[in-house]
Amino acid sequence: MKKILSLIIVLTCCVCGKAQNDVLYNRNDSVKIERLLKEAADMPKDTNPVLYFARKFIGIPYVAHTLETDGRERLVINTRQLDCLTLVENSTALAICHNNNLSRFKDFCDVLRYIRYRGGVTDGYASRIHYFSEWITDNKAKGLVDNIEFSSVPFTATGKVNVWFMGRHPEKYKMLKGKQDDINKIRNIEKRVNGQTFRYIPKNEIKDNAIMRNAIHDGDILAIVTTMAGLDIAHVGVAAWHKDGLHLLNASSIHHKVVEEPMTLYQYMQKHPSQLGIRVIRVM
Repeated sequence: MKKILSLIIVLTCCVCGKAQNDVLYNRNDSVKIERLLKEAADMPKDTNPVLYFARKFIGIPYVAHTLETDGRERLVINTRQLDCLTLVENSTALAICHNNNLSRFKDFCDVLRYIRYRGGVTDGYASRIHYFSEWITDNKAKGLVDNIEFSSVPFTATGKVNVWFMGRHPEKYKMLKGKQDDINKIRNIEKRVNGQTFRYIPKNEIKDNAIMRNAIHDGDILAIVTTMAGLDIAHVGVAAWHKDGLHLLNASSIHHKVVEEPMTLYQYMQKHPSQLGIRVIRVM
């Protein structure tokens, strides 16, 4: 019932909100999305849809800033080039469409807009959710995801959101340059989300045992908590359990493409001192 209600909100919000002419895409994107949704009809019942769709993007080139345009904010659909967030958002939107028997490209656009924008409404650059901690709370409030955290093992660490990077460095974002109104909006958003606390799994606790396999499922979104000043999350990807443990399916700037990491997530995170651990988000 919760899922059905969410989709009613999605479709109502998007039909009443913005017209489809604010969607920026390539015809190859629309063809691919509808093909993937059609093929997913044969998905085995025990397969997690988020992981299923994320694996369909393996090999796609990693390209940063694909959502940035030279003009006004639009809903950008780009399945030919992905960064870590757009991989997660595309896979999530496809999974929600599949779970609700939605098969048209327009359906996908409506769901993706609802995921990507605060309240599901595209209203300028600041309406897009830029910090992943807010992405979690916003999409949880919409009933699309659940923030998985226990007050016990393996969620033994606590963090507090303290973001300010965009507000202090607008020159690093081409759609913020010289736009004081949007800069002020971003700074107000930062103030609003700061102070939120959350529990996460420290990277040294990411082991292959029954507790971890119960806490993290295939297809869960994994958000890597960082020590980088002014930021909350350094990287996101999709959980994939192998025989040797937990792996991360991600759009990798290291491999320059979407990969299912050959090393375990534990091994991967030991190579990155600024990475503290992981938050776990599950698509409903």
